[in-house]
Amino acid sequence: MQKNDYLWKGILEDIFDDFLRFMHPEAGEIFNFGRKIQFLDKELEQLFPPGEDEFSVKIVDKLAKVYTREGKEKWILIHCEVQGKYKPDFPHRMFTYFSRIFNKYGKRISAYAILTEESTRTRTNKYITEFLGTRLEYHYNVYKISQQSEEELSQSENPFAMVVLTARSILKKKQLDDDALMEIKLKLARRLFEKSFEKERVRKIMTFLNSYIHFENKENNIIFEHHLDRIKGRITTMGIEELVLRAREHEGIKIGEERGLKRGMEHGMERKSREVILNMVQKKFADETIADLLGVSLEYVQKIKEGCV
Repeated sequence: MQKNDYLWKGILEDIFDDFLRFMHPEAGEIFNFGRKIQFLDKELEQLFPPGEDEFSVKIVDKLAKVYTREGKEKWILIHCEVQGKYKPDFPHRMFTYFSRIFNKYGKRISAYAILTEESTRTRTNKYITEFLGTRLEYHYNVYKISQQSEEELSQSENPFAMVVLTARSILKKKQLDDDALMEIKLKLARRLFEKSFEKERVRKIMTFLNSYIHFENKENNIIFEHHLDRIKGRITTMGIEELVLRAREHEGIKIGEERGLKRGMEHGMERKSREVILNMVQKKFADETIADLLGVSLEYVQKIKEGCV
């Protein structure tokens, strides 16, 4: 969970303008995205010292200074919190954030709660307190990932929609094995590369996707990277050297196994294929996966297994 919190923090900073456009289609008319967005995380920490257990700053709390189109020096504050586990006192906490931020800066504030919990239950978007004729009602924006439509997100041309799709896809992760996760991850990757997003946006979202959805068996990272290369259209067959390097990078193959794979290269292409295939068979790779990874036919893989070649 903490790892995913860090990922949320990173992706929000990377594509914060897309996040605002995603929440508000007219954001380009409101905000001056030609001016740099400034993140005030350190200032936020000062408002909520770590010793205050009830309202201590969490990793994904974001406070951003964003300029508007109202004038050269006109700016507002965006408070954004990603909440994975909803608690009854959350609305009170959101109001406490608002009050302390407003007291410090005296600026207009727009607050957003991105709820990533599995539950589809609708959560309140306001905090209300009243007594003897005095009433306070504070409203904030709530975006609940579990309630979003996969079809609408897939059709969106906003890069932040891919971030939401990624988080939404594994809300029931406890019920998913590596094969299911592979299918989900590849499907998301294809959608991402089909979009007309600028290269840097794609790179940042791909980093988020690759880390947010992770496999129990690290060797599956090798398979995913190979499929990803094909999706990007860069290669049709992966050489054994590259396979070994990626295995080492992802810690999916031990040193002894790596040496075994390398020895297979020293005896020609046919011998290499046989050694690698047998090695992957021993490691319980499916026949179809081996054929796809090495760029050989399924029949050839099955003949190697049967000792016919």
